[in-house]
Amino acid sequence: QLQLVESGGGLVQPGGSLKLSCVVSGITLRYYHIGWFRQAPGKEREGISCISARPGSPNYAESVKVRFTISTDHAKNTVYLQMNSLEPEDTAVYYCAADPPLLRECVLSSGYTYWGQGTQVTVSS
Repeated sequence: QLQLVESGGGLVQPGGSLKLSCVVSGITLRYYHIGWFRQAPGKEREGISCISARPGSPNYAESVKVRFTISTDHAKNTVYLQMNSLEPEDTAVYYCAADPPLLRECVLSSGYTYWGQGTQVTVSS
């Protein structure tokens, strides 16, 4: 059974860091495009980072480039999102998603096939 389970969210002060994890089961991570998305209250879901199926080049939205880093541990079938210099505008529910590599490169649109349940990130003093 395919599952994506996010963890690592929480409350952090502006300027702080969090590392989100997404444990994937039921598929082999390296053969899928993996994306991180977020949705703030009253806003549409936003693609913020993705990593393509092997060889695995990353892609970032302008809003998080330099501050966020996506990485994978294929031995653990887990994808991570390291978030630094967090801002109140980063407050949202964060989701990971997986998609068969029908395109050569991953994209930041939300048409992924498989989704996790999300983890809340709140940036506030």
